[in-house]
Amino acid sequence: MRCEVVAVGTELLLGQVVDTNSSWIGEQLALAGVDCHHHVRVGDNPDRIKAILETALERSDAVIVCGGLGPTQDDITRDVIAEVMGVPLERDPEVEERIRAMFGSRGRDMPENNLRQSDVPRGARVMDQQPGTAPGLICPIEEPAAGGAAEPQEKVIYAVPGVPHEMQEMVAGSVIPDLRERSGETAVIRSRLAERLSDRIVELDELGTCTLAFLASGIEGLKVRITAKAADEESAEAVLAAEEAQLRGLLGDVVFGTDEETMESVVLELLRAQELTLGAAESLTGGLLAARLTAVAGASDVFRGSIVSYASEVKWALLGVPEGPVVTEAAAKAMAEGARRVLGADVGIGITGVAGPEQQEGRPVGTVCLGIADEGGAHSVEVQLPGDRHRVREFSVITVLDLLRRRLSARGA
Repeated sequence: MRCEVVAVGTELLLGQVVDTNSSWIGEQLALAGVDCHHHVRVGDNPDRIKAILETALERSDAVIVCGGLGPTQDDITRDVIAEVMGVPLERDPEVEERIRAMFGSRGRDMPENNLRQSDVPRGARVMDQQPGTAPGLICPIEEPAAGGAAEPQEKVIYAVPGVPHEMQEMVAGSVIPDLRERSGETAVIRSRLAERLSDRIVELDELGTCTLAFLASGIEGLKVRITAKAADEESAEAVLAAEEAQLRGLLGDVVFGTDEETMESVVLELLRAQELTLGAAESLTGGLLAARLTAVAGASDVFRGSIVSYASEVKWALLGVPEGPVVTEAAAKAMAEGARRVLGADVGIGITGVAGPEQQEGRPVGTVCLGIADEGGAHSVEVQLPGDRHRVREFSVITVLDLLRRRLSARGA
């Protein structure tokens, strides 16, 4: 599931208002395990908003539009969404009644233009949460069938107000649950880590020396930010170092790096420190592993290369994988051994599996087998990874790198 955030409002472009809504929404999407590749800002112009939405729908499965749902003439988001859907706006009597009741409860006369907010694109669903006068909307967009599929694909636009507390209530209460249901992703990636550190967070609140915050980073995992309070920089650095050591003791080997370190940079440094070289054989990842490793400057001194053995015949002929099913732990182990032998590396990695969209060899989508081989022998594991084809491939890379990191760390201990 790929999502995009579109912030509407000329004031955002003029710098009169800082767009904190998009960053907040992006963080919530990451915590929910939903990929967000684009954040876009656009002024209150119908043609430009429509062009932005159409582009967003071409490259994403879902679009969250923030702003432009108020009662004034420049609040045109609902009108443009209706045009994109190809449907008229219709007055929703329940929303109209809510708006009238809100003004009545405050003892205020209601300007009639407020009822524009009860105009809803035909086929759209109003969100249950309505802390203000503007309702949030869930708008299905039917796209033509792709790749020869018989059924059209349904995408979705979520429209939420620009008022931060109203937007946050709707995103948390309606948007994220609906996205999870559509994507099949139900995990909350921060929960276990937050639970493990809950006592420490309470202690720090009492001590007042520093604070902890969690920042989701997609497939990269979860960052724990330590913020220190001290009289000078030297004292602050000492607090940070002490708290980092404390957290490493509490979390153990799930911690792989600090600051700008990535999983691949840490793995390369471990190989370098142990004077080892690495070779890989990739099937479903199609070179993604090699791309991540070679994006790190200086990787050439330890990374020998990767064989993209996408076809089964290449696995059999080049890597020495026994003929037969290739989505197995045995095949992953043989691929790792083959990569080590063919590339002349000290350590070999093998990745094979089913990225989707359909099952293979009777194995469900998300089945991935990972192998690692070195002078001490070879072993492999099978995992079941979540998400669509893109996410399964990316999760495969980060998972095998983490397995290798743990193996190298144990070896160097």
